[in-house]
Amino acid sequence: MLGVDPGSAATGWALILANGNRYRLEECGVVRSKGTGRAPRLADLQRRFVATVERLNPDCAAVESSFSGRNPRSGLALAESRGVLLAALGRLEIDTHSYTPAEVKSAIVGHGRAEKQQIVFMVTRLLNLQDSPAQDAADAIAVGLTHLHTARPVRSR
Repeated sequence: MLGVDPGSAATGWALILANGNRYRLEECGVVRSKGTGRAPRLADLQRRFVATVERLNPDCAAVESSFSGRNPRSGLALAESRGVLLAALGRLEIDTHSYTPAEVKSAIVGHGRAEKQQIVFMVTRLLNLQDSPAQDAADAIAVGLTHLHTARPVRSR
């Protein structure tokens, strides 16, 4: 199962393997897009994300839905990035599910207004990780765990 935290500059991802109620983080990271304009950055994001997903070969994906904040410009950039990621997952025929930030925070921390540091702490603890992951990767882990806790349609590997 692939957890994805879309971002306009950095997109977190995490491959989580499930065996019943036991979860193991196989790999996680961050895709950082490069380019000197919105279209080249989105194209680079798509290329890098597709290469990562093809290498990981997940059964399904959980993607955090866009958060509509106070700044419409950053909200639009985030929505564009999320659209590129969803299109890539669709093209690769990966079953995809969406979760709101509040759903993720509630599933991982217990309430929908959790701080970023609480997400990092909880995913580190829930998966018994030696080191805390980067923030964007931790968010992706949280999205993946939310799906595993709520849907559980993932086969073991």
